Amino acid sequence: MTRASELDRDSPLPLWAQLYDRLVARLVAGEFRDDFPGELDLAEEYGVSRNTVREAMRRLRDEGTIIAERGRRPRVAPTPLIEQPLGAIYTLYDAVEAAGLDQQSVVRVRDTRRDPAAARELGRDAADPLFFLERLRLAGGEPLALDRVWLPADVGADLRDADFSHTALYTELQRRAGVRLVTGREQIRAVVPAPDDRALLDLPADVAALAISRHTRDAERTVEWRVTLIRGDRFALIADFSPLTGYPLDARAVAPSRPAP
Repeated sequence: MTRASELDRDSPLPLWAQLYDRLVARLVAGEFRDDFPGELDLAEEYGVSRNTVREAMRRLRDEGTIIAERGRRPRVAPTPLIEQPLGAIYTLYDAVEAAGLDQQSVVRVRDTRRDPAAARELGRDAADPLFFLERLRLAGGEPLALDRVWLPADVGADLRDADFSHTALYTELQRRAGVRLVTGREQIRAVVPAPDDRALLDLPADVAALAISRHTRDAERTVEWRVTLIRGDRFALIADFSPLTGYPLDARAVAPSRPAP
């Protein structure tokens, strides 16, 4: 099969640029996941010279889309793994941006509600109103995490109009509500996501997920309870240790997990 007809020889756009655009479109469509064609294959398929192919490939290589090493067949570069050190209050926004990926969030739910289970996690009375925020977190345009956050209603009131599409919750908390988080605790476990959550994350059947339950405090009280469901193939937690300090580990029996509300 030849794709030479896809390239316009009369266009002011150089052939290498046209070829680059075609290859990017095919990559976005999910082609080449298992095998990226070589220079000779592409030259024959598109009816162009190897110099034209090399220039298109050079652009793909320079932007980190493919890996092309001398004497080896080109391959699609793996998706960057988002790493987060243990023992720090972090934002997923910063972790994603540090990996060189654009972070975007889609707000699915933002309201005030009563939730006795969440109120208990926050040390509040069961009837106390809570601010609830659910976001689908994207990294590089692809689903990464499903984030569900509960805050006391008086804190969340200042976040009703916040644009969470490209910012961190903690940034908005400090800027809008004057709340600065100083301590926190997380519990991380492997889970089998519910079917609806798996679909939102576009999670293949053979890929695991992590559930991160987090409580954070300001100087006086627990301000946040967050449950984050995150793709296990795109996120890793790391810890530093040494012969002197060892590796701090809090190992304890854990009650069976319950689905996040």
